[in-house]
Amino acid sequence: MRGEVPLSSSVEIRTLTTPQELFEAAAEDVVHTANDAVGQRGCFTIALSGGSTPKSLYNLLATNARTSLPWDRVFFFWGDERHVPPTDPESNYRMTEETLLSKIPVAATNVFRIPGENPNAAAAAEAYEQTVQKFFGLQPGQFPSFDLILLGMGPDGHTASLFPGSAALREKSRLVVANWVEKFRTSRITFTLPVLNAARRVAFLVSGTEKAAALHAVLQSDAPGEQYPSKLVRPGDGSVIWFVDRAAASELSTSQ
Repeated sequence: MRGEVPLSSSVEIRTLTTPQELFEAAAEDVVHTANDAVGQRGCFTIALSGGSTPKSLYNLLATNARTSLPWDRVFFFWGDERHVPPTDPESNYRMTEETLLSKIPVAATNVFRIPGENPNAAAAAEAYEQTVQKFFGLQPGQFPSFDLILLGMGPDGHTASLFPGSAALREKSRLVVANWVEKFRTSRITFTLPVLNAARRVAFLVSGTEKAAALHAVLQSDAPGEQYPSKLVRPGDGSVIWFVDRAAASELSTSQ
């Protein structure tokens, strides 16, 4: 099964048969979005996601797009990070460095990681917020317009490190916060919803049957966004595309 189901003018679902097809479709979208951004604005700003599904995408980009993208004009950020040093096995940055950044010709000055090694998670979030503000030249009250934000979705419907019922879901003015995640008994450093919703394009990558119930709740139910945070990602002036495999889409109605 391979299909495209438009939900509205700005939200699209693409269902691919296998995880590999999902990675390939997402990689094509990244390359197209990047080249379009560079052609229009001279650079491409992307916020990366952690997790197993993006890891496979990064491996594919490193292999197939190494020579097809203007890497000197690509600027890397992260949508969220664990409160750990960059050398920690749990670090989103470390995973991206190993699978993508170390394999492409990108300058260190084009990479902006979250300082998760700071023992004070709130201070790490504030520092990263200042990094983003400086790069985009933002005034107080403004939010950055990333060309592309890559997101995953957990079986509980969380995205980035915005978990169901967590305090960060109510944040309206900050760009980056330290969000306490009760079930892990730790803070995660994450972009806020206003940042996700200011993006020009958001791409969700969702794979596996364990995500099926949450995907249905997010896309085709009246469940509250506080319960399924991915449901709250709807850029006002941007587009959202969901790359899902057949297993994740197994509970979706094709009539919608």
